[in-house]
Amino acid sequence: MNLLFIDWRLVGANLLSVGIAYLLALPVAWDREQNAHSAGLRTFPLVAIASCGYILLARSVFGGGSDAEARIVQGLMTGIGFIGGGAILKHGMSVRGTATAASVWNTGAIGASIAFRSYEIALVLSLINFLTFRFLTELKEDDAEKKNGGGNV
Repeated sequence: MNLLFIDWRLVGANLLSVGIAYLLALPVAWDREQNAHSAGLRTFPLVAIASCGYILLARSVFGGGSDAEARIVQGLMTGIGFIGGGAILKHGMSVRGTATAASVWNTGAIGASIAFRSYEIALVLSLINFLTFRFLTELKEDDAEKKNGGGNV
């Protein structure tokens, strides 16, 4: 391979896309890491950049709007669901990790959105995912305390 024949503008554009996917996955990754979940600062950005990379590759090889591109997206959805399934743990009657699994899947959608240049979708997905963990987790914990007879007196 001759480095002189590489389209360096495409390298820069792809690097920018992958970098944005990485950055938009960081808030979710940071939250999961702070709360000591199985997936965190390494997993979420890697899912985002891999999803972005597969879509960029498909678009480069097959062009936009093709059936092959749709199959790549379908395969990503299935594969990321499989990865997320690894975060779900069952212990007796309790199931944990479903929110982390859903976030892994969402992070894949963030990366794919960036590759399709739908930055607004990626930003909204990242923001809603992060805000859900930051604020709805507190509501869930408060509700659990009430059910268990705890709470402030």
